[in-house]
Amino acid sequence: MAQSTCELIWIHQLLSEIGLDSSLPMKLWCDNQAAIYIASNPVFHERTKHIEVDCHFIREKIQQNFISTNHVKTGEQLADFFTKALSGPRIDYICNKMGMINIYAPS
Repeated sequence: MAQSTCELIWIHQLLSEIGLDSSLPMKLWCDNQAAIYIASNPVFHERTKHIEVDCHFIREKIQQNFISTNHVKTGEQLADFFTKALSGPRIDYICNKMGMINIYAPS
């Protein structure tokens, strides 16, 4: 989530430099409810010490109303298309959700 937040900051700055407005807060979709909870919960526990810096960074951006975290079901995660080896039906499903079409398919 921290890396994605950095990318969102970069995209926001790029759009601002070329004169385009981007709506805030930017939505950050995550399929890990524990990560969303840890990022929004101000209380740290023993098991979260190794990710404390990232949590502070994300929490700061949430409090600044720069990003908002939302949950997406694992089965609906469109980023899987770019990060995992998927079966044919799963690829078709994600391509359909992203609005991608096969221009070579017979009509």
